[in-house]
Amino acid sequence: MAVLPETIHSDRWISLQEVYVYLGVKLHTIMRWIEQCGMPTSKVEKLWRFKITDIDEWVKKGGASDEREVIK
Repeated sequence: MAVLPETIHSDRWISLQEVYVYLGVKLHTIMRWIEQCGMPTSKVEKLWRFKITDIDEWVKKGGASDEREVIK
């Protein structure tokens, strides 16, 4: 399991492993959020990268909420 540094600079990009540890969810949840809920991310050389400030804002706006309609 990935371990996050004590302090994460909100302006840096983090990896897929770091984002699921940061949010305290499982990998498949992150993948579902990317595919179905518009979780903000970028793909760099086949690897997902996440900006912490974007993730925090997305969560605050309800992006990770179970109440959102999920495409099936």
